[in-house]
Formats: sequence, structure tokens, C-alpha cells
Amino acid sequence: MSAAVDYLTQEKIWFDKLRYDEAERHFYERMNGTSHPAQELGANSILQDIARARENIQKSLAGSAANGTGDQGELVTQIKILELENHSLRQVVEDLRSALSKLECRVSVLEKSPSPAPCTNATSVQLKTTSAPVEEEDDDDMDLFGSDDEEDAEAERIKEQRLKEYAEKKAKKPTLIAKSSILLDVKPWDDETDMAKLEECVRSVVADGLLWGQSKLVPVGYGIRKLQIQCVVEDNKVGTDLLEEEITKFEDYVQSVDVAAFNKI
Repeated sequence: MSAAVDYLTQEKIWFDKLRYDEAERHFYERMNGTSHPAQELGANSILQDIARARENIQKSLAGSAANGTGDQGELVTQIKILELENHSLRQVVEDLRSALSKLECRVSVLEKSPSPAPCTNATSVQLKTTSAPVEEEDDDDMDLFGSDDEEDAEAERIKEQRLKEYAEKKAKKPTLIAKSSILLDVKPWDDETDMAKLEECVRSVVADGLLWGQSKLVPVGYGIRKLQIQCVVEDNKVGTDLLEEEITKFEDYVQSVDVAAFNKI
């Protein structure tokens, strides 16, 4: 009994009976031809879709062919333009190369050109030294042992002559004299000091390399005015110490001397 129950539990035909019935019904319907119209309708729709797809493909291929022809013409035009530009660029490059070659030739010529002689004296000395052996070659009685002494004496004479010419040229050249412009403040004792007499005393200071310039009276305060006077001096002959020492000797008029400005000329 238990074996039969186990067999029935493992057998599925009774549990799937509805599925088998449905399959059987579909089988008989196909046999009788009842399902053909639906199938034909589905087939016709599929064929229509395929036809539309073919038509779209043909249109797209025709459009791409037309676009390809237009793009090809435009591409040919662009290629021609690029060829013309390339030709003009090549011409420019050739011109630049030619100009660069000419410039290099000029530079090489300038570099190879000999530098000018430093002075005419050296040229004359060189001519003299080169002409001396020629005369000795023409002489049949050439002294082979005394030639060195004669050349040394000639070289010494030429050296002394060049030194003498250099000294004369240096002596003729004017030497630069260093000068300075000095502005002095000369203060009196009080407001009763005679400023005209004070300026006269200051200008009476005379020295080699000293030149007095303009002057003016500048108010200090309480009615007192100081003398501001300018002078030009040669630095190696006159200094500020000498000026202060000489001016302060006039004790009756001068209280003090100050340097207000000092400029090199």
C-alpha cells in the first residue's frame, strides 16, 4: 500500500493534467486550421516591418552616397588650397635661406678681414726691419758675424725713438684739472657789522687756483644777515681749510665761516 502511494506521489501526469489538456486543444486547433488567420496576420506585419526597414536602408545609402560626393568635391577644393599655401610657404622658406646664406657670407668675410695697424710708427718700424735684410742680401761682402750686433743696435735705436715720440705726444696732451664749486656762509658778529666791508675782505683773499663768484646777503634773524658767496677752486691747489683760515683772519668783521655746498666740476 505504501509503495503505491509513493508511486502516485512521484507521478506528475495527474497534477499537470490542465497543461496537457491545453496542449492537446492547441494541437487539434492547428490540425483543423483555426489558428491560421492569426499566424498569417503576424507574418504580414513582420513582412511589412522588413520592407520598411529595407526601404529606410536604401534611402540612407542613397543619402550617404550623395553626401559622399559633395564631401569629396569639398575635400578636393581644400586640397588645392593647401597645395597653393604650401607652394607659397616653400617660396618664403627659400627666400629666407638665401638671405641667411648671404648674411653668413658677410659675417665670415668680416671675421676674416685683417685688423688695422695700431699706429703708423709700428708700420714704419716694420718696413725698416724688413728692408734691412734685403740690403744685406744684395751685399756680396755680407758680415755673418757682425749682423746680430747691428740688429740689436738698430732695435735699441727704434725703441728709444718710439719712447721719445710717446713722451712728446703725452706732453702735448692737455691734462685734466680737477675743480670744485664751493658755497660759503660768512657770518658777521652782529647787525651793526658793515657787510660791504666784510665782502671786500673776503674777496681780498687771493690764491693760485681760486676764483670768486657771485654773492648775496641772506637774513639770519634779529636783523642780522650773513654773506653767502660762491667760488671755484682747483682741488690740488686750494682747499676749504685754506679758505676758512684766510677769511677768519678778519676778526673785526667775521665771526665764523661754514661750507654750505661743495660740488665737483
